[in-house]
Amino acid sequence: MKTTEIRRKFLDFFISKGHAEVTSSSLVPHNDPTLLFTNAGMNQFKDLFLGLEKRNYVRATSSQRCVRAGGKHNDLENVGFTARHHTFFEMLGNFSFGDYFKKDAIEFAWELLTSVYGFPADKLTVTVFHTDDEAFNIWKDVIGVPEERIIRIGVKEDGSSDNFWQMGDTGPCGPCSEIFYDHGDHIWGGPPGSAEEDGDRFIEVWNLVFMQFNRDESGILHPLPKPSVDTGMGLERLSAVLQGVHSNYEIDLFQTLIKAAAKSTNTTDLEHNSLKVISDHIRSVSFLIADGVLPSNEGRGYVLRRIIRRAVRHGYKLGQKDIFFHTLVSTLADVMGDAYPELIEKKFHIQDAIRQEEIRFAETLEHGLKLLESDIKALSGAKTISGETIFKLYDTYGFPVDLTNDIAREQGLELDMDGFEACMEEQRARARAANQFSAEKTVAVDLDKPVEFVGYTENHLDTIILELAKDGELVDALSEGDQGIIVLERTPFYAESGGQVGDHGSIANGDNLFIVEDTKKQGDAILHFGHVSKGSFKKTNQVHAKIDEQYRDDIRKNHSATHLLHKALQEILGSHIEQKGSLVTYNRLRFDFSHNAPIPLEVLQEIESHVNKAIIANNPVEIEVMPIDDAKAKGAMALFGEKYGDEVRVVEMGDSLELCGGTHVARTGDIGQFRIIQESGIASGVRRIEAVTGLHALSLVQGHVRLVVELSEALKSTPEQLVIKMHQMLNDLKATDKALQQAKSKLALVASDEILAEAQEINDTKVIVALVPEVETKLLRELADKLRSQSQGIVLLGSSVDGKATLVAAIEKSLTNKVKAGDLVNVAAAIVGGKGGGRPDSATAGGQDGSKIQEALDTAKAWIQDKI
Repeated sequence: MKTTEIRRKFLDFFISKGHAEVTSSSLVPHNDPTLLFTNAGMNQFKDLFLGLEKRNYVRATSSQRCVRAGGKHNDLENVGFTARHHTFFEMLGNFSFGDYFKKDAIEFAWELLTSVYGFPADKLTVTVFHTDDEAFNIWKDVIGVPEERIIRIGVKEDGSSDNFWQMGDTGPCGPCSEIFYDHGDHIWGGPPGSAEEDGDRFIEVWNLVFMQFNRDESGILHPLPKPSVDTGMGLERLSAVLQGVHSNYEIDLFQTLIKAAAKSTNTTDLEHNSLKVISDHIRSVSFLIADGVLPSNEGRGYVLRRIIRRAVRHGYKLGQKDIFFHTLVSTLADVMGDAYPELIEKKFHIQDAIRQEEIRFAETLEHGLKLLESDIKALSGAKTISGETIFKLYDTYGFPVDLTNDIAREQGLELDMDGFEACMEEQRARARAANQFSAEKTVAVDLDKPVEFVGYTENHLDTIILELAKDGELVDALSEGDQGIIVLERTPFYAESGGQVGDHGSIANGDNLFIVEDTKKQGDAILHFGHVSKGSFKKTNQVHAKIDEQYRDDIRKNHSATHLLHKALQEILGSHIEQKGSLVTYNRLRFDFSHNAPIPLEVLQEIESHVNKAIIANNPVEIEVMPIDDAKAKGAMALFGEKYGDEVRVVEMGDSLELCGGTHVARTGDIGQFRIIQESGIASGVRRIEAVTGLHALSLVQGHVRLVVELSEALKSTPEQLVIKMHQMLNDLKATDKALQQAKSKLALVASDEILAEAQEINDTKVIVALVPEVETKLLRELADKLRSQSQGIVLLGSSVDGKATLVAAIEKSLTNKVKAGDLVNVAAAIVGGKGGGRPDSATAGGQDGSKIQEALDTAKAWIQDKI
């Protein structure tokens, strides 16, 4: 059964049971600040479980795309080392929002597994939360699972449990029942809960979560308005079992990706772990970019960058020195595009984003790995890579620290993270003391004549090296691995000027290769900054210089758009608008201008429309060189920061007429489209607009459309009514919050019935010893008094709040001749590092170590048994 068929059978089964099929939500949670990425099928239904939202269905099913590669839920470092960890996976799920509960959920699961997928019943073992007798009895009496294959799972020492599920530190949670598939005794491992449970014989395939509570920020469990069901079954893990393979990477979907990765890296060993890493990472990377995330140095963008660079490094391990990762997007779109059409729709955008990041990292990867290899050899038996090495890899070669840790882990080494942090602090201090354009990065060059720039008309050419520099000094040669500067007689590389960044590209002499990372002006010279990737270079060498054409093209779009934006601002805001600065890069533009007030949204939209109308007009971009006086007479605007000679370039596009030395598109239509990202104030009387063009603008628009559609669907609203609906929800939330606060003081008392049911009879005396999570002393005392009144016995309650322990004892007065409350709390308090006191029938104690509260209660319980 193919993975696509397995996914479809799941959804169709639950549709036949009255469930609504709900489309997978974005990997970027738009309504939950607690999550970095969508990491479970229930994320998009959170407000339904909380009772804050209603939809036109009470049963749902979905196949939700998920990422666990950052934040609390992070499987990145395990990918490539285990058979079942992924950064991206699909979670199959069925959900009940106050409709059916445990019995139906269990019956549905059993029918689907045994009747639809054909699992042998005797191969399935189930677990339940240790106190969940209801679920236990359903499995035993209704389904007919033998008692020896129904395992109760309790709470671990740290207070967690494999059978009590929660989305995060806060939010919906509840007991669960897991279903395991038994591969047979020929594979090592024991059933869940046993000493051998980490083996591979018993594999969890499905988790049925019975949502009963909402955990607030203080850890208190609040009963949900209606008991609900949330289930999760990893599609990849299910496919592995159904396809009779042990590893998720052996299923049909991954085998297709692995073969494509092998082809792109020229690898014949299809079992190589690096192919698994690459095949996993292309999925998470592609889906993240499809959902609007782009590589950057912070937040979600940095996680994306880490994943791409990890994949590139594994390609390098396989011997692939050229960029390759982006080529796998087509294969992924082929195998998953039916279920996720956005992979097909955005294929070229995804490929381009990955390719650009590959280029940036590939330029430094080889040298970084050589540095690391050299340092490892120098360890001479030591087991720790120095902080200085980790920092250099991070700062100079762009190695995320977790990537260095991957390499270290493969060789049984550890990282000196304290040393790394010390180097980082030194860098911060240097950054405060000097800017990035310090003299040590440049060199004085004395030329007979200015370097000729031909990049307006040529993207590559043959030329001669005039000068070489390294470490701020002129040199005769640059060797492999050297960071340095090359000065050419003629160049197609545009040097940073007028806000436009310098070109990237390469300078080659046969097999010798210099990667150009930046281009700057200095006097008559144009300096090409970069490193020798292969071979060496000498003065007077004949070389071929070639710019990165895609990089230049993206810059051109943004530069031409700044001219159109400048004109739009003047026409809409007024003639007082003057440019105060700009930045034009490949992926965005920034334009600073004089204006003394924030720009309202409707005016920003008018500005945006004005620019897009100019783009649609597809006017030719006409460039003419003329005397500066003639240019001024023609009405051309001078750009901020530019220096002009007697002859100037006049750039005309429609109504826009400016003096400019930068590169531009041929026609305004080449820009594609223009979208404003944000408008802000940066100084008194100076505003800033940031915007994107081309495919970057398309990605932004698609992300906004997806957000509006998802919000509209979630709120049962039209886009036009969305704001009204949101205000209604906010008002409702305020009312709900007030009601919750009022109910908070009563919750512990409401729980008394459940605790009372767990009371034990010891020598004709009712004894209650219980842990009540995260309850303050006052409420704990009220609860203990109520339980004493109900049981007429001995009550000891413990709780942990902010890491500190609280103990309360309440004893029926007729029993104080056997057990005194003060003695009882002090027996427990000794374990948690505290003491207490009170009356013989009522006492309270505190302790510093809340982590030992359960141990304290167990010790006190044994003491009570001895006393009575």
